[in-house]
Amino acid sequence: MPTDQPGSAYDLSHADQTEHRATYAVIVDNEPGVLHRVVGLFSARGYNIESLTVAETDERLHASRITVVTSGTTEILAQIRAQLEKMVCVRDVHDVGRDPLGVERELALVKVRGAGADRVEALRVAEIFRAKVIDTTLESFIFEVSGAPSKIDKFVDLMEPLGLVEVARTGVLSIGRGAERHVKGL
Repeated sequence: MPTDQPGSAYDLSHADQTEHRATYAVIVDNEPGVLHRVVGLFSARGYNIESLTVAETDERLHASRITVVTSGTTEILAQIRAQLEKMVCVRDVHDVGRDPLGVERELALVKVRGAGADRVEALRVAEIFRAKVIDTTLESFIFEVSGAPSKIDKFVDLMEPLGLVEVARTGVLSIGRGAERHVKGL
């Protein structure tokens, strides 16, 4: 019968139940069905994918990089990583989010409708965030903004009262700083 006495194998009070965010750079074989298998791993176990980007990174080696952002307890994130590493098509998995040398960036297109003072304020906020105007009409702007996901979130929040119409985001891209290769398989 389970007991919750300290030292018991059934005592889970020590388990970390705090949700953490992880950004995994997953180097995979560039072949049909690989993305489906990786996404299927998350789906089958009920894990959420918060952001997903995929692109071929080395044509010669037939390798692609999948950057996937997810969250869970320490145990769940360790399980996700272990399951990814077991997949035949996966060459390497690197947790960029926990790497002190990791860099994460995202690109967003933000459409804002506005006139008068709101239009002027939208341009002022865009300048502060180094967002570029890539399209303009007499009634709207489309801004291009890049940076850390939190920067994109803040820019979108500030545009909301100024006439935010629509947002399109690329998803997180990641890479490690310095001259060294942070992921294997390339």
